[in-house]
Parts: sequence; C-alpha cells; structure tokens
Amino acid sequence: MKRINRVAIANRGEVAVRIIRACEELGIETVLLHSDVDVQSRAYRLATKKICIGPAPTSQSYLNIEANINAALAAGADAVHPGFGFLSENADFAEQCEKNGLIFIGPSSGSIRTLGDKVSFKNLAKQAGLPLIPGYEGEDQSTIKLLAEVEKIGLPVIVKAAAGGGGRGMKLIQNIADAKDLIESAQREALSAFGSSKVFLEKYLGKAKHIEFQVFGDCTGKVVHLFDRECSVQRRHQKIIEEATSPSLTDELRKKMGEVACSIATLGKYKNAGTVEFLLQDNQFYLLEVNTRLQVEHPVTEEVLGVDLVKMQILTAQDNFIFNTQDIRIPKGHSIECRVYAENSYQGGMPSTGKLGSVHWPEGPRRRYEFGFESGDTITSHYDPMIAKVIVWDETRPRAIDKMIRTLKDSTVFGVHTNIPYLIEILNHEEFRSGKMTTRFIETYFAEGIKSPTSDDQVKKWAIDINKKLKTLGNGGSTNTHSGTATMVSPWSSYWRGV
Repeated sequence: MKRINRVAIANRGEVAVRIIRACEELGIETVLLHSDVDVQSRAYRLATKKICIGPAPTSQSYLNIEANINAALAAGADAVHPGFGFLSENADFAEQCEKNGLIFIGPSSGSIRTLGDKVSFKNLAKQAGLPLIPGYEGEDQSTIKLLAEVEKIGLPVIVKAAAGGGGRGMKLIQNIADAKDLIESAQREALSAFGSSKVFLEKYLGKAKHIEFQVFGDCTGKVVHLFDRECSVQRRHQKIIEEATSPSLTDELRKKMGEVACSIATLGKYKNAGTVEFLLQDNQFYLLEVNTRLQVEHPVTEEVLGVDLVKMQILTAQDNFIFNTQDIRIPKGHSIECRVYAENSYQGGMPSTGKLGSVHWPEGPRRRYEFGFESGDTITSHYDPMIAKVIVWDETRPRAIDKMIRTLKDSTVFGVHTNIPYLIEILNHEEFRSGKMTTRFIETYFAEGIKSPTSDDQVKKWAIDINKKLKTLGNGGSTNTHSGTATMVSPWSSYWRGV
C-alpha cells in the first residue's frame, strides 16, 4: 500500500478547502499551491503549508505545470490533488506527477488521454457501439473542413473544445453566415483555456436535459456508478443548480444509462472519481463526454448516498479502497446544490468584485456550505467569481426546493452583489418545480437575469409585511373608530428593518 503523508493542492477556493478538510480527517498534511493574490482566502489560512507558484494570471500560476511540480517537490509532498478546473484534466500534468514520483490523485495520465480528450472518447464510444450525438471529431481542423462538416451535420451545431469543458471554447452556430467567426473564436478560446485549439462539432439538441452519472473506479479497476445528477439549469453552458437524483429518469432509463456510464469508464481503464455526461431528449440518451476529475456538484451525490468522494479519491490513490460486493448503496431523499456567485442579479450577471463584509450561512438540519472566502477576503476579477456552494437535503424534492429557498433567503453576504435573488427566482419557477426544465431553461426564462424591484413596490411590500407583524404582536393595525376599518400604519412612523 502506498502511504500519503502530505498532499499538494494544485487549486484554489472552495475545492481547496474541501480537499484540506478530507486530508485532515485522514491525518494527512496539506500544502496549498497558490497564486500571489490568493493569500486572502480560507484555503490559505487552513493549509498546513503554503507555496506561491506565481502571479495572478492562470498561465503563470494555476496552469503552469512546471511551477506546480517544482512547488510540490519543494514542499516534500507525496501526492498532488488537482481539484477541478485548471490542470485537473491535463494528461501532461498527471504524467509529470508520475515521472517525478508524485501520486496524482485522480485517474492515470493514460485514462485522461483516452477519456478526457473529447475526440478520443468519442472514437472509443463509437468502437463500442455506445450512443453518440451526430458530429465531427476529425484531425483536419482547417476552417474549410469544419465549415463543410457543419453543413453536413445540419444546423444548429455546437463547437466544443476537445481538451476541456466548463463552457469554454464552446459556441453555438445557428446561422451559417456566423459559422466561420464562431469556429475561429472557439479555437482561440480553447487554446487560451486549455493549451490546445482542437475542437469538435456536435448536432445541437434544442430541448435536451443534461444528466450525468458519478462513476468511480477502485484501486483494482472495478468501476461502479454512484447514480445520477440533473444539471439542466445552465447559463452559457455553465451549471448553476444541480440535484441528485434526476427527477427526469425512469427506473429503466436510469439502469440503461448507468450501464453505459460504467462501460465507457471500464473501457478507459478508469480509476478514481469521474463523471459520465449525457444529453436526454424524447427518452433517447446520448453520451456527451467524460469528466476525468471530481465535479463541482459532487456534494449532492454525497448527500443522497452517504459517501465521501474526496476521501475515496485519496484512499484509492493509496491503493486502499476496494468496493465491497455487499455494499450496495441506494439513494435516499433528494439533494440540491446552488452555486453562489459574486455577480449582480439585476444586471445580467455582471461580475461583482471587492472585499467581503459580513458573511453568514444559516445553520439548520441537513444544510451544508462549501466556501472558499470569508468576511474580509477579497473577490478579485482574476478567477471564477464563485463564493460558495449551498447544499441541502430533504426527504422529497419539493421539500428540498423549499428548504433551499429558505436557506438562501437566510444567507447574508455583504460587500459584493450575489446571485442569490436570481437563484430564488429559478427555484420558484413552475418549470423548475415540475422538473421539466431543459438546458434552454435559462435562455428561455432568464436570458436577461431578473428585474430589479422598483423602490415603490419594495416599500409597499415592506409596509404590508411590517403591518402583519405588528398585528401579530397586538399593537398594529389601529382601528378607525369612525369607519370601523383598519388603518395601515406607516412604516416610517416606527423603527423597522426591511429584509
């Protein structure tokens, strides 16, 4: 058995905190590999050791393979955990870890090349006869060839980066006149984000649901799935709300999709945590991609199954985790995760930066918070503006939705704008509550964000709420003796606080 005594964390924010906490429970020291602007972060304060790997630009820090490897070795780390994003799906990084005697907490570099590369993954799925969306994954990346393939597939077509995900390098072509510019834009964005300009094409499904299966390969190579998540609520291909399990699957669909997820992971000789993503439309499902890493939304799976995926990752990397044939896990209840971003809900999601004032996450049964920043920390413009993830569990989906709304209403973040009002509007929407939402949900109902309430409407709401409270206390709503009707008390006539 391999022994890990110290883990270097090649990441930042809430996922770095998540890894630190798992390591602490396993008695493992941590080293945070951070950029110079991330000294004002919770992970920086919690890590056992810290090493600065470069300035704020990701190309000089979090995407710099040499800097991360050298820092991990200098810190005396036995292993590297890449978290998600940045270098987490970079096969060259995993290979360099392996060559330098560092345990990469994730799949092997070979598995990342086979499954993490979108083109290689599709070729493997084709050979196995697994369901794929019509598209083009060829080596000829010339604009002329790609334009010809767009016409062959038929509009609408989506262009995707072969070496990455998270919505980067992704463009939707709906008009052939725009195709050339969009393809070239996707290639530039892919090169900047992932170091490779390679793209592929897919037929765009306009009313699809985004369903994913959590897969896990233990240290023997046995792959199982830990059920599914629904991630259809997306803005610009970035997930906003995720839940487990999906309200969209029948038992038969869940069984078939789970089998396909395990099949592709097994073919890729997969070990550790990964996610197989699907699109579902008209009861037909199609393989989308494999994310060869931990997912942002992994907590909802943990909540419904009672597992700790990060500890499972670390134990597997030590050759110390094997699935027990008797350990059959069945999802219980329902879990929802909301991503809280520093952005202005009333201005189309415009990023909001600055120093955080008071931050409060309300306690309560089965409420969970994963956050990378606290009061006094600074949200910069250099990285993803996610402040925290809010996760709830309840016995049914409707109750989980209501619990999330209550939790978000009780959460307080001062100093920057947040998307909390936006999240509450989404959760309250009839289509979300019914579970019928598709990947076009945001585009259809919330393309411009949400409207800011007018001051008159807000004052009226406050006045009504305060009068109700005063009546409950027995000293509000004084009666007009001449008319026998209740007279509204002015909200300005006494001390009050609008919420």
